[in-house]
Amino acid sequence: MSAGRGAVPADVTAVDAVIVGAGAAGLSLAHHLCAPGGRPLSVVLVDAPPGRLSPPRRTWCFWEPEPGPYDASLAASWSRLRVRTADGGSVVARLPRLRYKMLRSDDFEALVLRRLSRAPGVRRMTATVHSVRDLPGGGAEVCVRDGSGERPLVRGRYVFDSRPPPVLPPARTTLLQHFSGWFVRTERPVFDPAVPDLMDFRTSQPERGLSFGYVLPLDPHTALVEYTEFSPAPLTSDGYRQALDRYTQDVLGLGTFEVTAREHGVIPMTDGRFPRRVGRSVHRIGTAGGATRPSTGYTFAAIQRQSRAVAARLRAGTPLRMPPAHRPRARAMDSVLLRALHTGRINGPDFFGRLFSGVPAERLLTFLDGGSRWYEDLLIGVRTPVAPMLRTVVELPFVPRRPPRPLPPPPARPEESSS
Repeated sequence: MSAGRGAVPADVTAVDAVIVGAGAAGLSLAHHLCAPGGRPLSVVLVDAPPGRLSPPRRTWCFWEPEPGPYDASLAASWSRLRVRTADGGSVVARLPRLRYKMLRSDDFEALVLRRLSRAPGVRRMTATVHSVRDLPGGGAEVCVRDGSGERPLVRGRYVFDSRPPPVLPPARTTLLQHFSGWFVRTERPVFDPAVPDLMDFRTSQPERGLSFGYVLPLDPHTALVEYTEFSPAPLTSDGYRQALDRYTQDVLGLGTFEVTAREHGVIPMTDGRFPRRVGRSVHRIGTAGGATRPSTGYTFAAIQRQSRAVAARLRAGTPLRMPPAHRPRARAMDSVLLRALHTGRINGPDFFGRLFSGVPAERLLTFLDGGSRWYEDLLIGVRTPVAPMLRTVVELPFVPRRPPRPLPPPPARPEESSS
């Protein structure tokens, strides 16, 4: 088989692993399953046809030590980060060991497809998947529906489904991280390409949650500028445009610029439990499998951890146990933070500003990635508003998990414009 796109075949192929979806999670798992060395595997990657169900172009950011496996495809990386407070102050954090990295989805896809093209046991198909189900004798099958009804497309020993869930799981607290961003090209050299703004709280704050600007500079004239909210519901297209207009002009003072590309997204921030296994041989990966960190929305690094672990087991021929993306202690702390933000007990800009000003940057990033030790968690905890956080800890066990609700679609794409 080859890694090229293929039409739905007339026969049904049986393989080691079927991956549904070619977003960050699907591509990452395929990349790790086809790494050199170990037992070769037969893999089918089922990609949605162009249109509503295909993954939009995205930019993923993460931090890791140098060198990293995707360094050749990065758009940029930085050894410093900046957080700007609501009163105009700023904290610049140096990263002696880590790098903050920016990877665009098109570049990542090209890198993964180069590896898949050299793997003889891989095939990439284009199809709209209707259902995934276990088979009585073991394994699972992926089905499509066309004019003749539902029929199997491919069967595998395991199926890994990355499609977004139709509803979010029951949760005590659910916020959404929703954002809209512009890649801008300015007339004047206004950006410092050495320092991205991780959080800029000089934005109008919503009644519940928080908002911030996010600036990833590529050169003195070019950057990705985003407006982001953590709040219960997305804005309208016009709401995002107004927020970005205010941020680029009133806060950043960019002057005249051209918008060369746009990004939009909605990421669930919830303490609901996403099931990693939904059948004997069917597993969920990516956001659908709980890879998104509830307190930050970061997902890419957790996807890599899960993908490496799954690939190691399959290539070793050992029984598969899908590892959790985040440890129970990290998820418990996320539940507290989400509830404190949702109830308004803590001020979001003040909370994150205090963390970045009072905690060494690499220790804080390790904490945000769920890799800190328990005593490091305690040291970071004393930098937070202790009384409202403790009140939330006491309250949380008595808060019921509310029924699931639909996951809102990404915001509509606004009209092209330049400022």
